Amino acid sequence: MDRTEKYLSSLFESYKLPVSEKRKKLFEEFVIDSENVEMVNTIVTNQKKMVDSWKIKNLIADVNEKQLLIPNATVDKKYEAEFSLKKYNLTEISDFEIEGLENAGELSFEKALGKITGTPKNSGEFKLTFKFKLKAQSEDSAFNEKQISFIVNPNPKSLWKDLPSDTTDTYWKEDNETIYSKLGDKQLVVSSKRGRSHANVGSFRDDDFAYTHIESNGWSVVAVSDGAGSAKISRYGSKLACQTIVDYFIDKLNDEFSASFSKLIEDNHNTPSDEIKKELSLSIYNLIGGAANQTHKTLNEYATTNNFTLNDLNSTLIYTVFKTFSFGTVVLSFGVGDCPIAHLSKDLSEVKLLNWLDVGEFGGGTRFITTTEIFASQKFASRINFKIIENFGYLFLMTDGIYDAKFVVEANLEKLETWKEFVADLNGNNESSIKVNLEENNSNLCNELSEWMDFWSPGNHDDRTLAIVF
Repeated sequence: MDRTEKYLSSLFESYKLPVSEKRKKLFEEFVIDSENVEMVNTIVTNQKKMVDSWKIKNLIADVNEKQLLIPNATVDKKYEAEFSLKKYNLTEISDFEIEGLENAGELSFEKALGKITGTPKNSGEFKLTFKFKLKAQSEDSAFNEKQISFIVNPNPKSLWKDLPSDTTDTYWKEDNETIYSKLGDKQLVVSSKRGRSHANVGSFRDDDFAYTHIESNGWSVVAVSDGAGSAKISRYGSKLACQTIVDYFIDKLNDEFSASFSKLIEDNHNTPSDEIKKELSLSIYNLIGGAANQTHKTLNEYATTNNFTLNDLNSTLIYTVFKTFSFGTVVLSFGVGDCPIAHLSKDLSEVKLLNWLDVGEFGGGTRFITTTEIFASQKFASRINFKIIENFGYLFLMTDGIYDAKFVVEANLEKLETWKEFVADLNGNNESSIKVNLEENNSNLCNELSEWMDFWSPGNHDDRTLAIVF
């Protein structure tokens, strides 16, 4: 049965005009009539066109109803997202394009890779045009269009204000300070930056630092302090604490004392005995513990003289005193509060934490150099540390603005892997690809560290101070 006969039989039956046996010959003649054949062909062709057209419209509707979700981007943050027919299971599409990415900034679609890449510069909700052709459509057909929403979030940093602090305030100090200095045969770079939470309201940097190198006998001192945000003039407390430490050691580590103290250290290394160990231990306790006592006393005297309470000057304090000997670098240290001191070997094979942290079981347990009870505690001596480092690498002192963001919890400070990640971060393995080149002749070192200190860490917007001796 050919197409014309089949079509007409079905048509007549639908109209209740079945072809009887006696009309069969007449029907056969009707079927082969050229005019009828042409009409049937036309009808069938048009039917097919309508069916195909309906199929295409259905497929286009399916694509338009499909959710093509593109991950949100962030201004100034490198972006990469897959956009492929395979990902969205668009098997009926033969070709497609995406338009409108340029409105978000430096973004483009790489069709060969099936990826949207670049760095957006504008925030907002953008309407992208997804232009596509179906396999069922002819090559010269116009593209179909579907609108896709693409959201670019603002750079979180841009939401924070950077209001200058009041330079007329009695206790004003620079909002940000970064220095590089030689300390004998070693180098020191320190950056102390006001936290975003302070900059947002135009308040002051509470962190501080101080350092010195005593050229005549080779001793160096580095002190770092974090003023408590809840204390009225802690910004001055941290400054006074650090400066007191430096002044104390300049006075105590005079050439006469240095000669006898250095000899005691050498004797303990070369010909140790119980008597020498005991004498050295007492000298270290008196020297390093004496610095803490003097700092507490100085802060207390200042508070009393200027009608403040001692708590108004609450500040954490860490400091190191070090000198190079023939057998290595002697590092003496002290810490009170939640700021760590650590030495990391040059080859990143060993890390030594040189103090323990007053972190408190439920937070809020931080102690300060102004906390009188620490001096009466049996644990006071354990705050003092003595180490001989044969192959000096990197000595780090940092406030919790760095520690909280990069180490998160105290336990990570003793994990070598975490320190390797921290060094990798300094070496440029960060979202901004900022590298701090810890090299003696790096004239841009201060700028590099200062820029690195602006890293973004959600929820961590406190002051940041990082000192590196290398």
